[in-house]
Amino acid sequence: MENLPYDSARLGACAEEIVANTRELSALGWTPATSSNFSMRLDDRHAAITVSGRDKGRLSVDDIMVVDFDGQPVATAHRPSAETLLHTQLYARFPEVGCVLHTHSRVQTVSSRLFAAQGHLRLEGYELLKAFAGNQTHEMAIDVPVLPNTQDMPALADQVERLLDAGPLWGYLIDGHGLYAWGRDMAEARRHLDAFEFLFACELDLRRLHA
Repeated sequence: MENLPYDSARLGACAEEIVANTRELSALGWTPATSSNFSMRLDDRHAAITVSGRDKGRLSVDDIMVVDFDGQPVATAHRPSAETLLHTQLYARFPEVGCVLHTHSRVQTVSSRLFAAQGHLRLEGYELLKAFAGNQTHEMAIDVPVLPNTQDMPALADQVERLLDAGPLWGYLIDGHGLYAWGRDMAEARRHLDAFEFLFACELDLRRLHA
């Protein structure tokens, strides 16, 4: 039996949870054309993540691989997403982060384009702001960063690090691309993802109504 550097039972459980949630998100239309990537923490050195290029609506547990926190494959010939570093930097920095979700819904993508020039999308006064961990009131505002898109993942990860240094963050947008959201576990990450989607849609509706 192969001596793996991670708990294979934990990997199996994470793979099943990732597959189930990814299929739900695909059914919502948030993962078009094999886009998006999803991960869960395995331990303090490894994460389970979707294999690159897979149709997220047809995933199986065999489409989930292991990477270390440098974003390198572990005990597999599979190739992870080019954006793996954006997942693993969160696990390396925050021991409490247990799940990272990256989707490409139409609402997220349009929002990223609309607010790219100002560099953020402000969400203020919404009751649903209480969906984000640690928030207790609607009487607040959060600025969701919108980062320029690039294929240079180390450079993008550096930009994210600076944002994380600046204060609390539950997610960010990439221009013309999509949304990254995370949480302590899959349930919290999904709650953050769903809240962002709803609030972004509200902002787009307000723009249309006030045009």
